[in-house]
Amino acid sequence: MTTKMPALYIGHGAPPLLDDSLWSSELAGWSANLPKPTAILVISAHWESAPLTIGATEIGVPLIYDFGGFAPRYYQIQYPAPGAPELGARIKALMGEPVTEQPKRGLDHGAYIPLMKMYPGADIPVLQMSIPTHDPEKLFEIGKKLAPLRDEGVLIIGSGFLTHGLPFLKDWSINATPPGWSLEFDLWAKEVLERGAVDELMDYKRLAPGMPYAHPTVEHFAPIFITLGASTNAEVAPETAIEGYWMGLAKRSFQVA
Repeated sequence: MTTKMPALYIGHGAPPLLDDSLWSSELAGWSANLPKPTAILVISAHWESAPLTIGATEIGVPLIYDFGGFAPRYYQIQYPAPGAPELGARIKALMGEPVTEQPKRGLDHGAYIPLMKMYPGADIPVLQMSIPTHDPEKLFEIGKKLAPLRDEGVLIIGSGFLTHGLPFLKDWSINATPPGWSLEFDLWAKEVLERGAVDELMDYKRLAPGMPYAHPTVEHFAPIFITLGASTNAEVAPETAIEGYWMGLAKRSFQVA
């Protein structure tokens, strides 16, 4: 019998996350308490493409090292997860609209960096899907269409960062004190999520303190709406799995039932 999976929103971090023992243990502990997925669908902040597009469905497509300025060893990372052609076909059927394929596009770091800690065996089929829009309502509707996958054992992961004001960071150390805009946005999002006020969250550009510093561009917040759309009941408060700050950015991550 297939176990229904939750949907997750996670902060994925840059490659140095792999060397952060605290965050690594938080991600590993989280996945250890979940049923083993039949497959994983990742919607990463680092792939924006319209119309909605799915990436490589077969093993052997190289990873994308979509980052710069890090130690050479990070560009040798491998995560040879199996392909997920059946999941790709299911997404096409569920969306009810044209879905494009990029069969040569491998996983980007928004997918494989957290998965290396959550599922280090790389033995679960993984598929990545693009963010086709920044419109919260449209993203929420995409999540609703994807929700049946959860009953099939698919773990849906929206991968971003709850605050991502990189141009405004002054201290790049991992334990940096969070700037006021990061702290304020994080606490606002926490309170809104706990109330199940999805409509307010969708209006974050107008309502959230810390804007636009928390998200000068919004691709790292956009996946949250797909996660919430995939919820059985979006008005039920998500279960926070990880909180705190990394380089001053909010790494708040949660799951919805």
